[in-house]
Amino acid sequence: MNFGAIEGRWTRYSKARFVVLPVPYDLTSTYGSGSRLGPAAILTASANMELYDEQLGREIYEEGIFTAPALEVEAGGPDRMIAAVRRAVASYLADGKVPVLLGGEHSVTLGAVQAAREAFPGIRVLHLDAHADLRDSYQGTPFSHACVARRVREVCPLVEVGIRSMSAEEARFARREKVEIFGADFLHDDPRAVETIASRLEGDVYVTVDLDCLDPAVMPSTGTPEPGGLTWRQVTSLIRAVAERCAIRGFDVVELAPLPGMVAPDFLAARLVYRIMGYISQFRPKKGG
Repeated sequence: MNFGAIEGRWTRYSKARFVVLPVPYDLTSTYGSGSRLGPAAILTASANMELYDEQLGREIYEEGIFTAPALEVEAGGPDRMIAAVRRAVASYLADGKVPVLLGGEHSVTLGAVQAAREAFPGIRVLHLDAHADLRDSYQGTPFSHACVARRVREVCPLVEVGIRSMSAEEARFARREKVEIFGADFLHDDPRAVETIASRLEGDVYVTVDLDCLDPAVMPSTGTPEPGGLTWRQVTSLIRAVAERCAIRGFDVVELAPLPGMVAPDFLAARLVYRIMGYISQFRPKKGG
């Protein structure tokens, strides 16, 4: 299934600006599982979207969107799955594409960031999440979804947004290493929060969106929901501000765990993917960005 159910010349790899890569993997999920079903749910929902973006006044699919086959699951462990993601994303970046990962659990982000760091050595990561994901190891592996931000920070600078849950270990690490964390309450309470956060980023950026950054009232379909989350407008306004300022070289939307009979969260995820594509195509990277 093609993202957006688009057909014809808009789906050709040679012409596409965006490459959508489904990664149906959730081996290290620790509470609610099912994010392996997220990519298919997003693709199904995307087939029912209007392809005209009313905010940007354009049909974004005309930039070209190639939908790759779902990445085959590596049963040998999360490190092998991360390596497979890294190889795939590196090939897309080498061809000048913008990789778009559909998760799956959050651990797969590390492979994409590793590939992006190789292609753009100065890249930074904007990480939207309810959880800090800064554990050094969890349930016997340093490549758990609960460790992804810790591993990403070993690769490049990181800004975390929407955080409202962390362990004492993570809090100590964040203070010691001066990790930039903007909690959900900061966006709720400070009218200039979006501008403040965007100002922390420059040049090349990779964006990772764990859907539990959103409040469970609008995004209940996640494995680890947390109260007090962000709104649709807060998330999209922030990503737009970053796109206006920086060159977003790739992004992912992860941790959708579809609920039977509830399609609204799937549709939200699909619309978010399409909206971020729109921001990237609307605000072209500045020369040297």
